Amino acid sequence: MSTVKFNNKDAIFFPELKQRINQYFEQNKIKPTGNLKLYAKTIILFTVLVALYIVLVFFTPENGWLSLLLASLLGLVMASIGFNVMHDGAHGSYSSHKWVNESMAHSLNLLGGVSFIWKQKHNINHHSYTNVEGMDDDIDIKPFIRVHEGQKKYWFHRYQHIYGLLLYGITYFFWVFYNDFNKYFSGKIAEHTHMQKMSVWDHVIFWATKIFYVLVFIVFPIYNVGFIDTLLGYGVMVAVTGITIAIVFQLAHVVEDMPFVSPEGDVMKIESEWAVHQLQTTTNFATKNKFISWLLGGLNFQVEHHLFPRISHIHYPSISKIVKETCLEYNVQYKEFRTMRGALASHILHLRDMGRK
Repeated sequence: MSTVKFNNKDAIFFPELKQRINQYFEQNKIKPTGNLKLYAKTIILFTVLVALYIVLVFFTPENGWLSLLLASLLGLVMASIGFNVMHDGAHGSYSSHKWVNESMAHSLNLLGGVSFIWKQKHNINHHSYTNVEGMDDDIDIKPFIRVHEGQKKYWFHRYQHIYGLLLYGITYFFWVFYNDFNKYFSGKIAEHTHMQKMSVWDHVIFWATKIFYVLVFIVFPIYNVGFIDTLLGYGVMVAVTGITIAIVFQLAHVVEDMPFVSPEGDVMKIESEWAVHQLQTTTNFATKNKFISWLLGGLNFQVEHHLFPRISHIHYPSISKIVKETCLEYNVQYKEFRTMRGALASHILHLRDMGRK
């Protein structure tokens, strides 16, 4: 199994940055975890989720277009719960209490995913080895999408910038019904990473999660609403969730002029320190847009998140100023798109280039 090592021996940038960030929280006498803003957001999102589900399943509107609109909104809310609640919980930044973080992390299980698997895939692999082929499972969309020149090229990649966004619409469905099962039975999180051993309770939660999801979001709606209506509504919901999740994560790491690395041999050494590698492979977008920041759980502040994943996204707008100043002082590039539209255009152009090279 390949391993990746960063050149952290003489690191000077990140120790200084961490000290400045710690001073910010100490001087302002605030905790780096979530606060009332995050808790209120959690209540709002779950209330809307439950309300939309009740309306669609128990009081289905006679107007089919209205039902599809509400199903779209449900898909968006599910993605937002993942961004805001599950994401902070899984990183241990939602609360200073471990049991609260675990509870919030398991909100993913209510939506069909498995927290045990996701934390290894995302917290360990993606955050430690961002944009490293075979280690970062988030850039592994093979064979349908080719994101860097180290991945095998097929003839259909020439059109991936056209079909890519549509393909993202099935990613959530595949996550729930294929990817989790593939990792569960293969025992591998990524090509070069084995999954941690599961306890009996972890196995129980895995199967309970999948059964609960199928019953709540497929079987019961079919019983109460009908097969065709459920098929259409569910299809719209998972498509919106999938596109939203995929685009947000792709805009942070798969855009123009973004470096990717491929391990060679048993040990691959990366010359830069870990924190500098994070800055080289990550970009922000639309950080001045308060609505996007609220909806995406601060994931448009990907730079701050990758450097300090155990700090709640509530604090990213404030600490981003410190990160920018420190990057400027140490001559480390800080990547950012002013708008989400600009980041999306760059992602599409990157897919086009990778389909031609």
